[in-house]
Amino acid sequence: MSAPGPLIAHRGSVVVHTWFSPSAEPSGSILRVMETMEFPPPRSAPPGQGSLGPASHGPGPWGPGGPFGHGSAFPPPTPAAPTPKRPRRRRGGGALVAGAAVVALVAGGVGGVIGAQLDDDPVARDLGPSVQAPIIAEQEPAGTPVAAATVSELDVVGIAERVGPSVVTITSLIEGRVFGTGSGVIITADGEIITNAHVIDGADEVRVRLDGETEPRTATVLAADEPNDLALLRIDATGLPAATIAPPDSIQVGEPVVAIGFALALDGGASVTTGVVSALERTLVTEIGALGGLIQTDAAISSGNSGGPLVNADGQVVGINTAVATGSATRSATNVGFAISSRVLLDEIELLRAAAAGQEVAEGFLGVAIEERSDGGAGAVIAEVTPGSPAAEAGVRVGDVVVEADGRPVGGQGGLISAIRDGRPGETITLTVLRDGELVDLSAMLVERPAE
Repeated sequence: MSAPGPLIAHRGSVVVHTWFSPSAEPSGSILRVMETMEFPPPRSAPPGQGSLGPASHGPGPWGPGGPFGHGSAFPPPTPAAPTPKRPRRRRGGGALVAGAAVVALVAGGVGGVIGAQLDDDPVARDLGPSVQAPIIAEQEPAGTPVAAATVSELDVVGIAERVGPSVVTITSLIEGRVFGTGSGVIITADGEIITNAHVIDGADEVRVRLDGETEPRTATVLAADEPNDLALLRIDATGLPAATIAPPDSIQVGEPVVAIGFALALDGGASVTTGVVSALERTLVTEIGALGGLIQTDAAISSGNSGGPLVNADGQVVGINTAVATGSATRSATNVGFAISSRVLLDEIELLRAAAAGQEVAEGFLGVAIEERSDGGAGAVIAEVTPGSPAAEAGVRVGDVVVEADGRPVGGQGGLISAIRDGRPGETITLTVLRDGELVDLSAMLVERPAE
């Protein structure tokens, strides 16, 4: 069977190319973006393995097998012993609103779905136990200068030698055949590894190959949080070189960084690229939620870099490389990559471990529908308030423009989605809204999502 030609969807000035089976134009406002690499046609995942996006969406316009391009040029490996199924989250079918960005997730053979969602997608993460805590660098006093002021001052060789052994290759398989590759970071000496959830999504077997080794090891997926695009793995090992994670909010715009990962699944060691922090607190909206607290960087990120580290001049992990913007015939995008920040990463590690220990971690529910501003301003517009919800009780009104959530700027709908989702039932969220030309602070206590 030959690979299908690309489906080309036109969205304003954006041309979206995907190598899934041809179908009708994507409905609603979902933009589907794929890698620039061509892959064999997708194959259906085994029973019980979900695809990216709420289960209630069904197969979607991308055809069977979910929105990821499965298959690769690799020969089938010798089947290994089966590993436990990857824990799944409960997900509801939240409505979709306007898309916000055009990006591609950067695991080899894996693409992404871009769109926006209501804040109230339910979450219960199932995860597993941990023995050791990740290594976190000490917070420097405020005003302490960074170790290197420019990329040219970076000791890239030293950083690669220090961090490289902590970076692993991750291979995802379905029925014994490779369908995707990515990278991961060792975070504890006893075998915990962090990567992107989309790297292992749908896999019935995951393998990890350590730096300097030729044979892969079977990995267990302890937990996966798809909306935050992080997954926690474990391999049976001790004495591994764990990476050091930078303190939250310790990085600055303009600071030089190094991206490390197994780009394009090329033979040999990890690829090393350099750049700077282009921006902080970016948000990308996807069909299953919003990725918040992202670092934007111009360090080159390619397919296969997903799950690999973005590190600072001290060799500390400041982010997990996740996505890269793609261009079109009318809009260019050059070296616009995104990494999940250490601030988000550290919180997620604890949540994943809690779920791995058998706890259900519910996300917060505010009770609003939101949309982007149409006047070019920053913030998220309240389009609907659910009667009797925390938002209604707090006095949130239709037409309010949310510009801050808990003191952090909300640049668009994705920022608010992320802030609400990352809250927990019983926690209070403070919203600063623009109403009739004046700023108003409103406080709402989040609750667990009502049963549908």
